[in-house]
Amino acid sequence: MGHAAATSDIFLHVRVLVGLVLGLALTRVLSGISGIVQHPRRRPLYLPHLAWVAVVLVMTIHFWWWEFGLERVATWRFELFAFVLGYAFLHYLLASLLFPEWMDDYAGYEDYFLSRRGWFFGLLVAVCVADWIDSSIKGPAYLEALGPEYPIRLIVCGLLFIVAAWISNRRFHIALPLIFLAYLLSWIGRIYDILG
Repeated sequence: MGHAAATSDIFLHVRVLVGLVLGLALTRVLSGISGIVQHPRRRPLYLPHLAWVAVVLVMTIHFWWWEFGLERVATWRFELFAFVLGYAFLHYLLASLLFPEWMDDYAGYEDYFLSRRGWFFGLLVAVCVADWIDSSIKGPAYLEALGPEYPIRLIVCGLLFIVAAWISNRRFHIALPLIFLAYLLSWIGRIYDILG
């Protein structure tokens, strides 16, 4: 199938489905937050869970924002489309893990979150790997513009997420999402404040 299409049309086509998946992730997070606001005493809250909710909300919005950088890609192949879509799926899965459909088997968010932390932090490690691949796809100049902090950030975060999957230390699980959220907001403000 060798018909020519404008790169901007192709990228718009890709963005529609990716945007739909990210929209579902945002809907899941916002519906979960709304449920907590509507019924705050239904299940005991857990500060790390709430902090990760904020992190996933910011990460998903940020992903939508900076994926505009894929407009630089001149040739879209199915493999690239599938990768970007899979990356968006990770955000939806994170949102779904934070707000499952049923929690009847759990005493509250702490019990649930700690029982699913391996899956949750495994997905965050996958996000780190996907982030590196995604940035590489945007080209060497893009990767270089992110500076030396970028690979260090991915490695340190990936290692911390691996540790978080295995330990249940309360202080660690309270500190990690709060520190990560502060760092993520700093990173966005320093690197991605202007679209394009």
